[in-house]
Amino acid sequence: MPTNDSPVFDDRAGGPGPATAPVRQPLSDSVYEDIKAMVMDHEIAPGARVGIEALSRRLDVSPTPVREALARLESDGLVVKRSLSGYRATELLTRQGIEELFEMRLLLEPQAAALAALHADEAQLDAIEAIQEDMEVHPSPAGPYASYRDFAALDQRFHDAVAVAARRPLLRDAVERLHAHLHIFRLSSLPAEDDPTLAEHERVVRAILRRSAERAAQAMTDHLAHSLERQLSRFGEK
Repeated sequence: MPTNDSPVFDDRAGGPGPATAPVRQPLSDSVYEDIKAMVMDHEIAPGARVGIEALSRRLDVSPTPVREALARLESDGLVVKRSLSGYRATELLTRQGIEELFEMRLLLEPQAAALAALHADEAQLDAIEAIQEDMEVHPSPAGPYASYRDFAALDQRFHDAVAVAARRPLLRDAVERLHAHLHIFRLSSLPAEDDPTLAEHERVVRAILRRSAERAAQAMTDHLAHSLERQLSRFGEK
């Protein structure tokens, strides 16, 4: 049974009424988020074996939600399942890995932004703008994963929403399958001060809302190029 010190697992009756009761995640979702945080914060070290039974004991749940969580994390690219040895946390991206990831993003996402400017319907434009506004009230990356999880999720949603608005299913799927933000934030969180991500996103949004495909593509290119520079600065001079 779940422990009582974690409200997300507390299913006891007789608590506060609907107006004051906290929204509880399904158990499988909360286990997924718990293990994901361990991987993102390197509490489960890159390359380390991920034991189902050990996690079940630690989280005080049965093995079933742990297996479900690991399957989801495998699709995220955060763990890998190997025959005979079970799950292991994936290794961190190297400098070359970062460069290759952004090479793919620069091929895909400026085109997605251009197509979004041309083809997005009003609901999709509203969704892109709403995500940008939500990001402005969440803390920028700093500290452990729990402190910037919402910002990271919104960042991913922003780029995915632009790809969806392009109305090209193969392009959308390719962007979503990169899981770029999980791999980037896992390296270590970026400094919170003077983080230019929001300003760069704002330029993308303005171009899409104005239906300017050329400006949208350029704004996305600039954003990704600057983001790549920030990521490579972690590794120092080549």
